[in-house]
Amino acid sequence: MDVEETKVNLVSKDGKTFSVPLKVAKMSELVKSMMDEDADEDGGSMEIPLPNVKSEVLEKVIEFCEHHLEEPMTEIEKPLKSQVMGDVVQKWYADFVNLEQVLLFELILAANYMDIKPLLDLTCATTASMIKGKSPDEIRTTFNITNDFSPEEEAQVREENKW
Repeated sequence: MDVEETKVNLVSKDGKTFSVPLKVAKMSELVKSMMDEDADEDGGSMEIPLPNVKSEVLEKVIEFCEHHLEEPMTEIEKPLKSQVMGDVVQKWYADFVNLEQVLLFELILAANYMDIKPLLDLTCATTASMIKGKSPDEIRTTFNITNDFSPEEEAQVREENKW
């Protein structure tokens, strides 16, 4: 079978199977290493279980990887030059991460677990852009974080971390 046509079956946490081209699957260092271990199997299609990734999230991961192969993402400058992701990366990538927070955070976890550096960079930069230029109170509001410091503890932390 031609390498270009080789398919890999990625199996999500909830048992849904996604058949993807080999080059898409190999964007994940985790999948690549699992394939190297299974390389001595017969030439049948390979099945890679991804027990930490839900199908909804894996679908987005695959969408990212397929697009990244067609149009690689520009390098993300650090520190971020803007809070607007469209100023940091190409429009498709900025639109791709315009998601609900829960899905964005699940994508971060999946990118980290699957070891897909460009996706991890993009999702983390998106989260950083949500924080950039905000006060601690605004950040708490954005991420729905409860302040569990007493006023005295908060004053002490602020004193210890002045800049």
